[in-house]
Amino acid sequence: MSDSVNEQAQNTDGEGSEQTKDVAFGSYSQPEVMRAVKGMWGVHGSGDTSGFSGLKRTEVMARPATRPYGGWFDAVVDYLIEDLQQDGISPEAAIEKVVVENGQLVLFIARQYIKPVAQHLRDDQDLRFELCMGVAGVNYPNDQGRELHAYYPLFSITHNRFIALEVTCPDADPHIPSIVSVYPGNDWHEREAWDLMGIIFDDHPALVRTAMPDDWVGHPQRKDYPLGGIPVEYKGAVVPPADTRRQYN
Repeated sequence: MSDSVNEQAQNTDGEGSEQTKDVAFGSYSQPEVMRAVKGMWGVHGSGDTSGFSGLKRTEVMARPATRPYGGWFDAVVDYLIEDLQQDGISPEAAIEKVVVENGQLVLFIARQYIKPVAQHLRDDQDLRFELCMGVAGVNYPNDQGRELHAYYPLFSITHNRFIALEVTCPDADPHIPSIVSVYPGNDWHEREAWDLMGIIFDDHPALVRTAMPDDWVGHPQRKDYPLGGIPVEYKGAVVPPADTRRQYN
């Protein structure tokens, strides 16, 4: 690219180029409401003795940001948009939304485009996110049709910058393309996310379990996975298995 990334990084008003700044991503102009929570602990039926029974709050999923994103965030998004357009990929289809929270830039990427997006973020001279620090799986049962999330933290050694990508998939079709061919260090992390969360990374070179036995049924870090356990004796008392105790959610 002809423009210097440093020049755009100094443009703290966050305005992108005329070609890219008006791109609208996905349909997430409003926050996605996950659930309404009452009280501190989510106790049902027996009353809340904590003193927080009148507390009410609404939990939302990653509020979408609008331009200017601030600092160098706009330049990074613009360079990625330009790269996708050169590949004939619609940026509006590839980038579901841009989120800026707690000083961090997070790009929600449609799962079918995660590999070309990762490739450009690594190889573009103005981006150079050479290091992917793995992938973490997260389960949001209330995020209908997007129950499983994969979170990829990326770091640019060249530019000393940190961003993250987030990709979602439904319980009914838990597939996300592997990016091991772009970031080989993700080999173990994708295996772990498959083992514990049930996300299937297509085209992974050896998607086998890391922690659980090969014949284990289910994925233990999913929120719908039964807690299980065995009774424990302690000084004459018996602690019941976790899945038979009182529920607080």
